Amino acid sequence: MSAWLRWPVAVVCGLAVAVFVGGPVGLVAGIGAAVGGGLALRRLEPAQVRRERAVARGDLPFAADLLAATLRAGAPPDRAALVVGEVLGGPVGLRLARVGRALRLGAEPDAAWAHLADLPGGPRFAAAATRSAEHGIALSRALDRQAADLRVAKAAAAEAAVRRVGVLAVLPVGLCFLPAFVLVGVVPVVVAIVHDVLAAL
Repeated sequence: MSAWLRWPVAVVCGLAVAVFVGGPVGLVAGIGAAVGGGLALRRLEPAQVRRERAVARGDLPFAADLLAATLRAGAPPDRAALVVGEVLGGPVGLRLARVGRALRLGAEPDAAWAHLADLPGGPRFAAAATRSAEHGIALSRALDRQAADLRVAKAAAAEAAVRRVGVLAVLPVGLCFLPAFVLVGVVPVVVAIVHDVLAAL
């Protein structure tokens, strides 16, 4: 949610809480709800950013494989990043093209590869590429290892998402059955106990 919309929504929520609760406690609760709501809404990513991150999570291992193959074929890192960026497209391709242009213009490897840092898995990718450039390690081997690591991270993220969906699917059922359980199972027992206690008095 954009900043110009986030705080008005939070203030409206705070006012609703203040009116609902009422009095000085309502005022404090409303201020707390407005501040908490604004901070919570700030953490929400726009839908387009979420889509870009999902695409990047899938494309980054593939980009590492393509870069490694291009480097093994003899292309210098700047040319390899440009070619793979143009072929791949999307958020990863766009950033790889920036990396290639920066390297071609003589930027330091850490500054050039930092263009990938805002992608999921990008900081590790950039760190591996920078280390290999600084220490003379073959960049293609580093990228092969990075591609394998990114695939493992992608599989773990997919598994976590599946588990989260399972929990979220059960939650509404639990919220429906819990009040019914309390009304059918607990309330009659409590009423019977109270009735027996009052009858004994």
